[in-house]
Amino acid sequence: MTESTAKQPARRGRIFPERTLSPEELARRKAEREAFHKLCRAIFERVRPEYIEKNYGWYIAVEPDSGDYFIDEDIEIAHRKALEKYPNAVHCVFCLNETGATGRI
Repeated sequence: MTESTAKQPARRGRIFPERTLSPEELARRKAEREAFHKLCRAIFERVRPEYIEKNYGWYIAVEPDSGDYFIDEDIEIAHRKALEKYPNAVHCVFCLNETGATGRI
């Protein structure tokens, strides 16, 4: 009893090679993300002591360009508050705890 199997040709290269980014562009984007997160983290660290005891475990959405932040017990509502005031801006969301991390491992 012999089974015939058709072999798929090996896929080589990228699906969209024209969308390949140079190492310089990747490094630039990474540096921008790190700088953005650093600004958000600085605002979070500044306001955390003020809110951590009363609102422990709540979420804070930080918009770094304005320095505004939005606090709520629900992560989705904190996110929505930031989007309502700054619909075209990017923001970070932290948890009001010792590390600022959200979620579980």
